[in-house]
Amino acid sequence: MLDTGIFTQSFMIHAWIGGTIVAILSAFIGFFVVIRGSSFAAHTLPQAGFAGGAGAVLLNINPLYGLAAFAVGGALLIGYLGNKERNDVITALTLVTTLGTGALFLGLTNKYATGAYALLFGQIVGISSDQVVETAVLGIVCLLCLAFLYRPLLLASVSREIAEARGVPVRLLEICFLVIVGLAAAIIVPVVGALLCFSLLIAPNAASVYLTSNPSKAMALSLLFSLGNVWISIVLAYISGWPIGFFVSMTGALLYACARTVHYIRVKNIKLKAGIIHC
Repeated sequence: MLDTGIFTQSFMIHAWIGGTIVAILSAFIGFFVVIRGSSFAAHTLPQAGFAGGAGAVLLNINPLYGLAAFAVGGALLIGYLGNKERNDVITALTLVTTLGTGALFLGLTNKYATGAYALLFGQIVGISSDQVVETAVLGIVCLLCLAFLYRPLLLASVSREIAEARGVPVRLLEICFLVIVGLAAAIIVPVVGALLCFSLLIAPNAASVYLTSNPSKAMALSLLFSLGNVWISIVLAYISGWPIGFFVSMTGALLYACARTVHYIRVKNIKLKAGIIHC
């Protein structure tokens, strides 16, 4: 039997609400990250946010300000310079530059080492009521922006050439999407950490894409997987006392492995039936 405190203690209530918001945000934004092949950017922007958060911790101000400034700034940099250079090169340079800057901020003081550690690995059971409100407000902003861009973004993600032929401003759309990812990273990092933000954005969504090619069904599965991942991880972390990051990453990896297995079996059966009909 579960201790009832997992649902009644104030810090756990904050964890449930914050984790649910992050899971919903990760499901919808992560879907486009996966189908657009933007996983490297989704890995880089949380690390950029970490550098900004570390700088904010150093200056003893709200880490969210530094997270948002560096993550959104990194998104704008990747989106703008990606048109002039190979996108992966710009993304890699942004990653190493922000990591180096974060290392500098950490090296300037050790007074706030605990705060910097929380930015790396998250503090889902340590978020305050104010952080829950900030997470909810910014999460709603991200989802509204994504809803506004949904149709042209989906078209550009599936076929860039068709989108350009229909007059969709693809470059501007890409920059706007990267800004949304950067802002989402600023929201997710304080809850699950910079290192696990990438896992939550990618694993559940990659699993859903292997199970269906219908965008609506894929996003619905992504939402189901993300919520299940976060909720199961919270329960297991509470029971075991182990870091929640371990359960988030392992559950995501298990989901992806199961989806790949189902996809493999489905394709094999289709080929087998096709071979029988041909014979």
